[in-house]
Amino acid sequence: MSRFAAVVGWGTSGQGAAGALLARDWQVRAFDARGGQSLFFDDVAGVDVHVDDDPEALARAIVEANLDLVVVSPGIPAHHPVFSACEAAGIEVWGEVELAWRLQEEGPHAGRPWLVVTGTNGKTTTVGMLGEILRCAGAKAEQVGNIGTPITRAIDSDAEVFAVELSSFQLHTVRTVSPLASICLNVDADHLDWHGSVEAYAADKARVYENTIRACVYPASDRRVEQMVENADVVEGARAIGLTLGSPSVSQFGIVEGLLVDRAFVEDRARHAAALAHISDLAGAYGPHPSAAVVSDALAAAALARAYGVEPEAVEAGLRAFRPAGHRRAIIAHAADLTWVDDSKATNAHAARASLAGLPPRSAIWIVGGDAKGQDFTELIRQVEPTLRGVVVIGEDRAPLVEALQAGAPDVPRVEVDGHEDWMFSVVNEAVALSMPGDTVVLAPACASWDQFDNYGQRGDAFADAVSRLAAQWGSAGGDE
Repeated sequence: MSRFAAVVGWGTSGQGAAGALLARDWQVRAFDARGGQSLFFDDVAGVDVHVDDDPEALARAIVEANLDLVVVSPGIPAHHPVFSACEAAGIEVWGEVELAWRLQEEGPHAGRPWLVVTGTNGKTTTVGMLGEILRCAGAKAEQVGNIGTPITRAIDSDAEVFAVELSSFQLHTVRTVSPLASICLNVDADHLDWHGSVEAYAADKARVYENTIRACVYPASDRRVEQMVENADVVEGARAIGLTLGSPSVSQFGIVEGLLVDRAFVEDRARHAAALAHISDLAGAYGPHPSAAVVSDALAAAALARAYGVEPEAVEAGLRAFRPAGHRRAIIAHAADLTWVDDSKATNAHAARASLAGLPPRSAIWIVGGDAKGQDFTELIRQVEPTLRGVVVIGEDRAPLVEALQAGAPDVPRVEVDGHEDWMFSVVNEAVALSMPGDTVVLAPACASWDQFDNYGQRGDAFADAVSRLAAQWGSAGGDE
């Protein structure tokens, strides 16, 4: 007997979900608000895509399709009428992540561990570090989720363990996922246009700890995240494992004389700790002085890997081998007597603050702006103001940033650049005009890229191209990813 499913949102995750369902003999239709999207995967070619930019009409069409299941992509907001319409019609609604977990658990890979990472900032870095550590331990590991391979595309692979990055959008529709170990790295206001409030955003982040089997890892200095762990409904025997940049207490990971140490997964942890790596092992990726945010991410990756059972030597080897993904605090050039940094992935205030942290006073030219997502930038401006020599504001949603800069950094020179033809080249030239030799120009937008680009990577590429042209004009070149 045929089973019928709808996939709502015809992007990467939606097409991954469709492919997984088709492989299991489901009949699949797709629904999307936009037309003309290309097919990413061969195994979903030919799926009928119903396009309607009216949310109410789209929801009605879904309900009228006589379906057994609706799978929503992460970009479908919680207030979309498809949720209430399906509830009223008695149609079950899952997210792509929930679908992946259920399909895994009913197939030959049931019980395969998931090590799950969420947080406002640092998810991709932590998952990348974790993946390297697992591979250095000899595990068949695959990095999946929010950035990169949709989980539904990986569930039939021979991977022994998944390093999973989940956004708040993805966690919103998670119900039965049961990670071996999980962490929320941090929580700051983000995606308020999607969630509606900081509280709703944090509540979705907290879902990462639900049903955890072995270890709920959390930053010991963040009381809000600690409360998430305390309130989580976990599998009996799961432990709370804290992270600190200081000397660790029992059941914590921390730093002792430059060493990353484990006092959680060792025998006689009341008196002993395992040395895992040295902060200098991060030098290949971040130079001799990695930021506190980077060290925190390394501790998180180490804790998740140790929960899985890797040996200390693998942690050291993995952190040495790790290199960050593109557009993440990458020095792309030394040109015009300036250092140019692409952190286009800093799409919220928390990430932008981390990007500017550690720079000397009055040494940063900050390129900021885009789709503000309903954020309040007042506190961000207060915190980074001492670092700033100048600011270049970009994007179509500049008003919230300009107002915050006028109030919190009135003496910092500021220019705004409209989205005219070749505007990114104008941005880098404005940055030069605001700078002094030896300064650092940082693209850390604190905003999403969707107002002018398809994604943050495209924005970072445009920035790198403009800097390359500038370097050619100045007769300078270089930089490294």
